[in-house]
Amino acid sequence: MAMTSSTTVAVKPVDKRSWDYLVRSGLAGGLAGCAAKTIVGPLDRVKILFQTSNPQFAKYSNSWFGVASAMKTINNTEGVRGLFRGHSATLLRIFPYAAIKFIAYEQIRAVVIPSKKHETPFRRLISGSLAGITSVFFTYPLELIRVRLAFETKQGSKSSLRNIFSQIYSEGSIVASSADGAASASTAAAVVEKVKPRYGLVNFYRGFSPTMLGMLPYAGMSFLTHDTVGDWLRHPSIEKYTTIPHSGKHTPQGQEQTRSHRPQLTATAELFSGAVAGLISQTSSYPLEVIRRRMQVGGAVGDGHVLGIRETAQKIFLERGFKGFFVGLTIGYMKVIPMVATSFFVYERGKWWLGI
Repeated sequence: MAMTSSTTVAVKPVDKRSWDYLVRSGLAGGLAGCAAKTIVGPLDRVKILFQTSNPQFAKYSNSWFGVASAMKTINNTEGVRGLFRGHSATLLRIFPYAAIKFIAYEQIRAVVIPSKKHETPFRRLISGSLAGITSVFFTYPLELIRVRLAFETKQGSKSSLRNIFSQIYSEGSIVASSADGAASASTAAAVVEKVKPRYGLVNFYRGFSPTMLGMLPYAGMSFLTHDTVGDWLRHPSIEKYTTIPHSGKHTPQGQEQTRSHRPQLTATAELFSGAVAGLISQTSSYPLEVIRRRMQVGGAVGDGHVLGIRETAQKIFLERGFKGFFVGLTIGYMKVIPMVATSFFVYERGKWWLGI
């Protein structure tokens, strides 16, 4: 006798600590990151030029049409490939970065939120923040190389990945952050430590402190907002409009529904939740992102003197005032809406297609 299509099948809980789950979630996360970054590659190049106050593009940063003008200038001087300068380094970084971020979030979330009764906004925020910090720690050197490649605008100065790597590795001493040394600046040991040259691999973590500080609100708010909006869109009163019918897995009686058993959001709903997540996370972390970009290109402009977090913030404030911390925010929004929306969409669909 043939089975009817209405038959439901109980699905055993997903073992998130299995190697199979780790590989599949990592693959979904890596592909999601690459897809998202490719879509916004040209916008990312222009945003970096604005944030780092590149002299050739500073005139465009305060104009509503500045983004289009900057992209046109790049296209005229460097061609279409110029709009994707540094994109190869971006993809080399973003696949492991996104894979680690999503894997870490799923693993940390499983520990911090072991059951539905532990599901609170604070726990979601902490899970996202820790996942972001974990991923950025392992991939930060590639991010620094990408920013250096994107910062170059002079014709005839197109450096290869190898040249950029060598340049960063051999750059001068990194002056300790004034914030780090303020408490003990009067001691002889602190003075010696402050001026001691530091070369090599340490240079690849220039600007890492503000990155870590910025990642706390960015990743935390991103995952928190996405999951929260997703819950709202799955509310019984509207779920018939926002979810894909029969996409959820049957939960055995007596067991609470887990994330892996929830119905899938429609493409529109998933993209909407990702867009809202991007807007909120970008706004909360943008000032620290501007500081980070300025520190990252410190060895590429000026006299090579590298400023700490406090000195960089003071320099930005003296140059442009409070608005200086939000230079390029408009393009940031233009970039973050499609990027984060695409990232979450591809990740959620990827997990679904991969059976997790």
